[in-house]
Amino acid sequence: MKRRQLFVITLLTIGLVSCSDQKNANTISSSDPEPRLLTIQSARWYTQTQVTRGQGLYQMHCAECHKPDASGTTEWRTLDANGKLPPPPLNGTAHTWHHPLSVLRRTVRHGGVPLGGSMPGFSDKLSAEQIDAILAWIQTHWSDEIYRIWHERDNQANTRLQSIKKG
Repeated sequence: MKRRQLFVITLLTIGLVSCSDQKNANTISSSDPEPRLLTIQSARWYTQTQVTRGQGLYQMHCAECHKPDASGTTEWRTLDANGKLPPPPLNGTAHTWHHPLSVLRRTVRHGGVPLGGSMPGFSDKLSAEQIDAILAWIQTHWSDEIYRIWHERDNQANTRLQSIKKG
């Protein structure tokens, strides 16, 4: 129960910080129309090996819903006929980059159903290393500016989590 409460508190805290400046978030867009799929931009957390492995894993497990190029559904904020949120773009044009790595990992492991979507969890199909590889490949689609902002938010979230764990 405590773990679930920590998860909810973390999501709420991250959500408040991540979405508090919606004007700025909505004005950021990728300046690179063709993502550098297999090129590692400087100062990113992942390796080229992870990206290469992640590309195949993404195509096998994620592309059916999020599309092979990670462009997802254009109307990702609109509920579908079943009252669920459709698969969002993962290429830096939707909301994925607002979430720290820990939340992205958790979402892949446990799915998007608790968040209003229909994505199944992949904890029984993918290892932690495979999930990281997929996330690495996805992040190659993010512009350097989107990645920089995401990295700052990820660091802030990790700092807050460490404070919560200590307190």
